[in-house]
Amino acid sequence: MKRFYAAAAAVSEGDSWRIELDGRPVRTPKRAPLTLPTAALAAAVAAEWDAQGETVAPATMPMTGLANAAIDIVLSDPQAFAADLAAYAESDLVCYRAAAPADLAARQAAAWDPFVAFARTRYDAALRVTDGIAHVAQDAAAVERLAAAIRGLDAYRLAAMQPLVTIAGSLVVALALAEGAVDAETAFAAGHLDELYQAEKWGDDAEALAARAARRQAFDAAARFLSLLS
Repeated sequence: MKRFYAAAAAVSEGDSWRIELDGRPVRTPKRAPLTLPTAALAAAVAAEWDAQGETVAPATMPMTGLANAAIDIVLSDPQAFAADLAAYAESDLVCYRAAAPADLAARQAAAWDPFVAFARTRYDAALRVTDGIAHVAQDAAAVERLAAAIRGLDAYRLAAMQPLVTIAGSLVVALALAEGAVDAETAFAAGHLDELYQAEKWGDDAEALAARAARRQAFDAAARFLSLLS
C-alpha cells in the first residue's frame, strides 16, 4: 500500500489513545477504531506509522499488528482465546525432559527447573515433570490455576501472550516473562533449548537460522508490546 499521509500521531481520548494519520483516525482491518490503553503503546504504534517509507509495509509494524489482533480477534471472545492458550499447561514444554544424553538432561534441568518452581511459588501450581515424550497428566488444580492467570488478562495482553506461548511452546515460560520473572532473551532460549543444543552438536543450516531469527523477532515484539502496557 502506498503511503498516503504525512504524519502519524497518538491522540488522548479519555482513558485511551487513538492513532491519527494527518488528523484522521486509523481503523483496524475490521474497521474498528485503532485505540490503545497506554500512552507508551500508542506512541510506539504511531512511531511505526511514521517510520514507513513510500510504501506501508505491515510486516514492519508488529505493535500495530498485535493491537489489531487484540481489537479484531481477541475482543470478540476473550475467554475462548484464553482457553486456547491455557491448554498449553496440560503439556508444557518445561515438563518434558530428555533421559539422555546426560548433558542435554542437565541443561534442561538448569534452564527449566526455575520455571517449574515459578509456577509453584507464584500460582501454587505444582507441575509434574517426566522423562520422554509420553504424555503425563497434570494435576487438574494446577492446570486451573495457570488457566485462571491467563483468563485474568485483558485483550491486549492476551494478544501479546499468543506468540509468546506458541513460540516458546510453554505457558509457564510466557507467564514468567509477563510477570517480569525473566527477560525475553532467557524466555526465548528456554523455549528453544533443544533446538539450540542440536545446532551446537550438528550445526545450523541457513533455513533453520532464518526461521529462528524470524521467531525471535516476533517473540521480542510481543515482549515489548507487553512491556508498553505497564
